Amino acid sequence: MRIIATNLPDVFIIEMKSFFDDRGFIKELWNAPRYLNHGLGVPSVQTNFSRSRGGVVRGLHYQEPHGQGKLVTVTAGEVFDVAVDIRRNSPTFGQWAGTVLSGDNHHQLWIPPGFAHGFSVLSDSADFLYQCTAPYDPKCEHAIRWDDPAIGIDWRVKEPVIADKDRAAPLLADADVLPPYYPLPGLIVSPNGKA
Repeated sequence: MRIIATNLPDVFIIEMKSFFDDRGFIKELWNAPRYLNHGLGVPSVQTNFSRSRGGVVRGLHYQEPHGQGKLVTVTAGEVFDVAVDIRRNSPTFGQWAGTVLSGDNHHQLWIPPGFAHGFSVLSDSADFLYQCTAPYDPKCEHAIRWDDPAIGIDWRVKEPVIADKDRAAPLLADADVLPPYYPLPGLIVSPNGKA
């Protein structure tokens, strides 16, 4: 696997190794010792699966307290996946990183606690796996508006399909519950993309 840095120092793209032959392919989605060896020693305590149709935008979601780190994978289809730093007093507060995840490119995105997460579906539909470091807690669920102009995400869809609760989410400047900033243990990514 390769660890690829993004413009946010705590968010990483992970390129998984896949093995192909004339029957298809197999890839390892999670291997705790291997991820630990690359500095991603985070426990996966809950796995979620979602399916969304084309044009859907989900996000920007987070939990506070009991923040969730998320290792996200698309198993079929294609999405534009986004992480936004919402940690108060962070040097990258309000900045975002995004990447295309698909069933064909075999990439994952690591989003640590303290970041809001969202994605848009670029294909007719997409199947999405979230491996989370903390259980979902509805009492701690929060959202930032998906189209907050201060953040300025280009979701890459012409007619976004948005849930009512995401449409009603506050702007980042008006959010009353945000996680604190604390430096995260970083990965050292070498020029060839390997940790």
